[in-house]
Amino acid sequence: MDSWKLGALELAAAVAAGKVSCRAAAADSLARIEALEPKLKALMRTCGEDALRRADALDARLARGEKLGALGGVPVVLKDNLCWEGHVASCSSKILENYRAPYTATVVERLLAADAVVVAQSNMDEFAMGSSTENSAFQTTRNPWDLARAPGGSSGGSAAAVAAGYAPLALGSDTGGSIRQPAGFCGLVGMKPTYGAVSRYGLVAFSSSLDQIGPFARSVADAALFFQTIAGHDPKDSTSAQWQPGDVLGKVRTADVRGKRFGVPKEYFIDGMEKPVEAAVRAAIAKFRELGGQLVEISLPHTGYAVAIYYIVATAECSSNLARFDGVHYGHRSKEAGDLVGLCSQTRREGFGPEVKRRIMLGTYALSSGYYDAYYLKALKVRALVKRDFDRAFEQCDYVLCPTSPTVPFKIGERADDPLAMYLSDIFTISTNLAGLPGVSVPCAMVDGLPVGMQVIGRDFDDAGVLACAAAFERTADLAGRIAPMKG
Repeated sequence: MDSWKLGALELAAAVAAGKVSCRAAAADSLARIEALEPKLKALMRTCGEDALRRADALDARLARGEKLGALGGVPVVLKDNLCWEGHVASCSSKILENYRAPYTATVVERLLAADAVVVAQSNMDEFAMGSSTENSAFQTTRNPWDLARAPGGSSGGSAAAVAAGYAPLALGSDTGGSIRQPAGFCGLVGMKPTYGAVSRYGLVAFSSSLDQIGPFARSVADAALFFQTIAGHDPKDSTSAQWQPGDVLGKVRTADVRGKRFGVPKEYFIDGMEKPVEAAVRAAIAKFRELGGQLVEISLPHTGYAVAIYYIVATAECSSNLARFDGVHYGHRSKEAGDLVGLCSQTRREGFGPEVKRRIMLGTYALSSGYYDAYYLKALKVRALVKRDFDRAFEQCDYVLCPTSPTVPFKIGERADDPLAMYLSDIFTISTNLAGLPGVSVPCAMVDGLPVGMQVIGRDFDDAGVLACAAAFERTADLAGRIAPMKG
């Protein structure tokens, strides 16, 4: 059996039934990686010895008659900004190239407690700053549907890994669309949970009020299983909500959208959106009416400010969070500087890439004396208006349906020299982070052989409902479970 072709639920069931051993599942995953990684470049590193050792331990438990957890024997890929004790967590940056985490992120602890097997850590835009995975300090990840195109970002390595069949599940982080946009580009289900639903403890911070950890999968049911495993209150994270996910998978399996109201925001179909993408998303939205739902036009009037707000709030927070990388405590240390100020300056000059430097400077400027009120404080006020827009919209509807991205995956290098064009790749995803709401991207069509995603957005902590709506649509689309062909 080629276990790498199976989804997470299928594989866990096969392991439990004795049809596939945990070692065979891990070995199949590692063999797939070895065959494709030279072209795809989705990973920072593989964890082969650890994976096989863990798989053997799980097989030994099965041999003793023990029952494994919900992810028993399932290979998983971690984004390289998640701490895992004893393993490198570089954030695809030279400044943390050899940094080994002294502790384990809560989400990693939970997936290991569910008996998953970590097979690799994925490439990413440096410190999660980017929309194409071209900002990694080490390599550029390719889109497995077309190797000449970008997989999206910043979690592009995780998305490409799942789409190529390296593993049925991967973790990413989403600050302004960094799970949903690459999920859309790679034909996957990708979820940004409600802010506070999943612990951020052990995630290397980019923007603390926006960052969320979430799953990639090839089906909504697999994403629901993974989300259910990692979600819930964590006392180690002060922003973690006193909340538990419940039986998310059960709600997904019995999904029914009859009688539900779906809002379609007029501001999300804009000039500059590719016409075939718009047509595909509108056709997908229309299917919710066929399923018994009601479509309602809504307005989110502050959507046009979202990108500007995001690039003030996120850069301000990143300038603060990344101040800790100074060449003194951990990470890269320059050998060319004399005094302390020189050490810090030279270390950061050598260790950070151009996009990270750009955002640190923008954020530092926005927080500086004389500009704090004009930029950062004003951005926070307009951010509150974005959240109010959604609150008012949810008086008219139960869920919001909209595109994930305005285009199909763009070619590698096409936007590398135009930061503004790159930033606009996330124009449909940023507002969800600003408002802290749950959102999921689900494959809705293929345009010229490339995937297109549609978003479902819900109220705070209605994560299960968002996934259930995505599952109801998925059953009509026949796009689940696909593994990309590695063309190009």
